[in-house]
Amino acid sequence: MKEICINAFEMNCVGHIMHGLWTHPGNTRHYYKDLNYWIELAELLERGMFDALFLADVVGVYDTYKQGMDTAIQEAVQIPVNDPLMVISAMANVTNHLGFAVTVSTTYEHPYGHARRMSTLDHLTKGRIAWNVVTSHLSSAERNFDANLKLNHDERYDLGDEYLEVCYKLWEASWEDSAVIRDTENKIYADPKKVHKINHVGKHFNVEGPHLSEPSPQRTPVIYQAGMSDRGRDFAAKHAECIFLGGKDIETLKYFANDIRERAEEYGRDPAHIKLFAGICIIVGRTHDEYISKFKNFQKSWSVEGNIAHYSGGSGIDLSQYNSDDYIGDIPVNQIIKNLSSIDGKWFKLVMGTPAHVADEMQCIIEETGIDGFNLVQYTSPGTFKDFIDLVVPELQKRELYKKNYSRGTYRERLFGFSKLPKDHIANQYRNISYTHSK
Repeated sequence: MKEICINAFEMNCVGHIMHGLWTHPGNTRHYYKDLNYWIELAELLERGMFDALFLADVVGVYDTYKQGMDTAIQEAVQIPVNDPLMVISAMANVTNHLGFAVTVSTTYEHPYGHARRMSTLDHLTKGRIAWNVVTSHLSSAERNFDANLKLNHDERYDLGDEYLEVCYKLWEASWEDSAVIRDTENKIYADPKKVHKINHVGKHFNVEGPHLSEPSPQRTPVIYQAGMSDRGRDFAAKHAECIFLGGKDIETLKYFANDIRERAEEYGRDPAHIKLFAGICIIVGRTHDEYISKFKNFQKSWSVEGNIAHYSGGSGIDLSQYNSDDYIGDIPVNQIIKNLSSIDGKWFKLVMGTPAHVADEMQCIIEETGIDGFNLVQYTSPGTFKDFIDLVVPELQKRELYKKNYSRGTYRERLFGFSKLPKDHIANQYRNISYTHSK
């Protein structure tokens, strides 16, 4: 049985996924503006030997519900939200092994500046950075960035393909491995003949280069992706090394896992070079009464309105315009609202029980679906992660399903055994391009 990978799924905001739980007396999420909050979180996750902290992000507001943003703002539905990149350096400084997967959109961020930020973080973390590639879906984001792209769903992925092409050229081809020589005697830090412009000319981007950063430990950060549409899965199979799968039940996860691995093979990739993660919520107690008490206690803080606002913004469907007995497609509106009214796995699969039962469920999901690990969501911060670390991790370790020590190396090296992208990845084609050096 393979070791289970665990990421902490977080966001630099008050209300991430569990809407309403920010009001819970045991929740410290309102300290998200305090750097110590993130430092203590990183130290906790490294104590629990988490593989990475996965930071989500949005660049717009959920303003579909009731045709406005008031509910999202009142309920703190991913607003206010701060920049996820800003907290990584401080967390890296107090840890040695924890990886950091950060979300950045390809639709509204220019690849030239983004490539430098990722290289900078890869240097500062000593090779522990990953990039969660998203194409964005909120119309409010388009208005905020004054973007007149008017791209449909699939066209945003087409733009994403070119965006990654630019980044690959900057990360993999602009600086040769031996470009930096640090020759103090002759006052030559880098050999100009080994630093190249990329001269990319495309449909969406024209980037001359060269890359402003020297090669970082991983060169290209570990690539994450989470789109589960047909086009999204194809994009993931082509580029991603870690994929966040949608779905809560065994059959759905198994279907997506098999489909993505088959698509990866069609791109000439080894499926073993991809790690698949499912979202999971865990409520654990030493006894039946303890975990049931936690569940009921969390339910009291749960916000139906906040979750409806999130659902409406993500789906583009304003539920306030429907009666409870209406249908959206084949699904009755009252069923949608019922699902949004309980904390029992609305967004991700809920596993609840004693440590042994939680470990049983996690092991079963891994064995039945063939996925590699989970992105763990918090009900309360830091209580959910502390409970998992103190109660579930020892049970998984006892079964030899969870590491007892970190292995050495970069984040990619710990995941796959190699630090740079493998030769079967699409980025490899840019490594051997003979760019003409120009002054």
